[in-house]
Amino acid sequence: MARGSFREQVLRVREDAIVVSVNRLLAEKGFEVMTVDEVAADVGIAKASLYKHFASKEALAAAAMVRLLQRAADLVAELGTQATTSSIDRLKAVTRWALDMQLAGQMPSLPSQNSTLRAELMANRDYLDLLMQVSDRLGEWIVDAQQRGDINPALPPEVVLYSVYARACDPVPGFLKAGGQYADEQIVDWVLASCFDGLATRPAA
Repeated sequence: MARGSFREQVLRVREDAIVVSVNRLLAEKGFEVMTVDEVAADVGIAKASLYKHFASKEALAAAAMVRLLQRAADLVAELGTQATTSSIDRLKAVTRWALDMQLAGQMPSLPSQNSTLRAELMANRDYLDLLMQVSDRLGEWIVDAQQRGDINPALPPEVVLYSVYARACDPVPGFLKAGGQYADEQIVDWVLASCFDGLATRPAA
């Protein structure tokens, strides 16, 4: 497979660096606070050069969201090949990944309903295709887990799906990490337990 010209490779590396920077700044500050100037300074390029890759702040953020969603889709596809892994464990694995990403400062904050970024994402075919792909597979696992009694069957599957998605922007891990008393792994374990097992005391087995 051709690797492209040297110039094309340089541009691709620069674009990757831009997306990584945007992803981190989105996680730290959110879309509304992040500026194009900050991204350019973080990457070490002129703002004019940055606009050669992305036409707007919204396009920058959308590229980062698409990249992240592609990683999620890759994880879901890999979990789908593990025939011996139960649906509930696959759902927990996806949720754990999202929490790990958040604690590592690599999970962009989700845009508000009236954000210009949301409008950009809703017009982005790659983003919508990936979102549908991931949601469909998670939905299949949720229904199977409900049929097996691992998730409350009285809950509509979309409630469970949105609850899983919500862990990506759950403030609890950040609050616990900021306290400095617990390791990341402990925090993830506790948030997973509260999400999938609830807060009520369980009878001893």
